[in-house]
Amino acid sequence: MNKTVNGLNINYEQKGSGDLVVLLHGWGANITLFANLIELLSKKYTVVAMDMPGFGKSDEPPTAWCVDDYVQFVVDFLADYAANKIVFLGHSFGGRVTIKMCSRTDLPFKIEKTILVDSAGILPPKSNKKSLRTYYYKAGKAVLSNGLVKKVFPDALENFRKKMGSADYAAASPLMRQVLVKVVNEDLEPLLPNIKCPTLLVWGVNDTATPLSDGEKMEKLIPDAGLVKFENAGHYSFLDQQFMFNRVMCSFMKIGD
Repeated sequence: MNKTVNGLNINYEQKGSGDLVVLLHGWGANITLFANLIELLSKKYTVVAMDMPGFGKSDEPPTAWCVDDYVQFVVDFLADYAANKIVFLGHSFGGRVTIKMCSRTDLPFKIEKTILVDSAGILPPKSNKKSLRTYYYKAGKAVLSNGLVKKVFPDALENFRKKMGSADYAAASPLMRQVLVKVVNEDLEPLLPNIKCPTLLVWGVNDTATPLSDGEKMEKLIPDAGLVKFENAGHYSFLDQQFMFNRVMCSFMKIGD
């Protein structure tokens, strides 16, 4: 399905009937990863999942957005539904958007529950090695951005960025790289106490992108939160342990009652 939101063509899926549940995917992902979850939740709820701008089959944002811009996009996307209460599930980057959403005091709806799955939002501590790598990257970028160097070695800067950046950075378009830099450098830890609704945290014990310690910290800082840990699961715990994840979801969302 497609619709236009603020001039952007957005790909989305909707299934089921009942109260609204919104699924927000992670960085570099899209709604296809939620196929099982959409099928499960649509037994009791209206489930909506959209490819956020810059991902999947949706248009890129017009400028380098920050997390707040994505929050506003989701609010605008949902305006047609006129929902009084909504449950949000955010995986990884989608968790960032959900956390920021919960800090808004002017939402046209009530957030009834949140589900954060291997969520991003907590800045990792900077090691000496990482600080040195950042310095080296900035120095190299400055040199390779020089007009004469770019003329003689036109591909050098792009190759350097791919070598020094993360896999997500290397795979992103130039605009989405700017978005990524903005997003990953925003620390959402101070906002966690603002999440007042019941919150389910689901984490893969072997998650290296957003480590389990992030989930444990969120459990302490969110007033009404509970953490479920899955062994033999990584950053995509909802896929790695799909059967167990479905059981947890059925319990938290009261599916089958």
